[in-house]
Amino acid sequence: MSDRVAIVGVAQTRFSPKRADANVAELAYEVIEKVLNDTGLSIEKDIDNTISCSHDIWDGQTISNIGITDVAGGHLRTEEKMAMDGSTAAYYGTVGILSGEYDCTLLLAHTKMSQTNRHIVNNDAFEPIYSRQLGLDFTSAGALQARRYMHAHNLSREDTARVVMKNLGNAMANPLASRFGYYGMDDVLSAQMEADPLTTMDVAPDVDGAVAMIIASESKAKKITDAPVWIQGLGSCYDDYFLGDRDLADCMALKKAAALAYKMAGIKDPVKDLDVIELSDEFSYQELLWLEGLGVCKPGEGARLTESGFTSREGELPVNPSGGVLSGVPANVMGLNRVAEAALQLMGKAGERQVQNAKRAVAQGHTGFCGQHQCVIVLGNQ
Repeated sequence: MSDRVAIVGVAQTRFSPKRADANVAELAYEVIEKVLNDTGLSIEKDIDNTISCSHDIWDGQTISNIGITDVAGGHLRTEEKMAMDGSTAAYYGTVGILSGEYDCTLLLAHTKMSQTNRHIVNNDAFEPIYSRQLGLDFTSAGALQARRYMHAHNLSREDTARVVMKNLGNAMANPLASRFGYYGMDDVLSAQMEADPLTTMDVAPDVDGAVAMIIASESKAKKITDAPVWIQGLGSCYDDYFLGDRDLADCMALKKAAALAYKMAGIKDPVKDLDVIELSDEFSYQELLWLEGLGVCKPGEGARLTESGFTSREGELPVNPSGGVLSGVPANVMGLNRVAEAALQLMGKAGERQVQNAKRAVAQGHTGFCGQHQCVIVLGNQ
């Protein structure tokens, strides 16, 4: 068994509204080739397991990983699939190495959102008798959660707009981002309404892209790189399926997932013990709510932290210095992208979006409507 697991390589495509030049297999090949070249590893000699993250409905075919099995090195070799979010692929791959079953695992997440319509895809996530017939999707469910959360803590649209302004400003330093810019309050508030209170600026855009990562056991990682990023803690939890069975102003699953990850990593106070957070802000309000779930602040205080600059790239605890999901990261990919961006920070390879002296980070991914399933991963470079 391996005592520790490390991230030894990361590769990402540029996220684009439409990659008409590449199908999903070509997107996968783009990042797999890069991460193998960067690490000097080969699938035949070094990789003993591949885990991909994709989704049948997004890809338009049953067993969606069948389209990338060859480029991921799965021919007559071990290859597994996770669905819905890449953070769970990182979780699952880490467990496989810790168990002693594998030594070096290739992780992959890919989606071409331009191929279909997100509202149709996400509507299928709801139970078929009642909720699906109402036409609910992740955006309309997110609007319900946003309204409930804002009402519970007397928050305004200006409070959520500041998240958009911060993250899209951060994305100006990220060459992979699809949406970026220095926006003012009026720009965000006057944008077209998607589902009240969420405008197009409050909702992550549809994009195409892929992320690849290689994780390895401690002994192998030290042979590959002088700057491994250690996976120090893991946690995951599901909340109730029916929206009506949950308090949407709370995030129970994230609190439990974070508690598990923090205990494993030995984190007592996330504000003092962490240097950067990369979380999945599929909608603007989620950054505020997820900060509560991650134990960074008390209920309703996330907006104040954002307004004060506490979570800015130059602040006490930078949140989404990459620009986050609001800057454009595909469904299924966004969780692995969060892990990748956190790892790049700890490797000192984040370029212009680098947080100085970052030693410990948290990456958070979620799946399902209103953050139904949560995954938290603690990373460190020491």
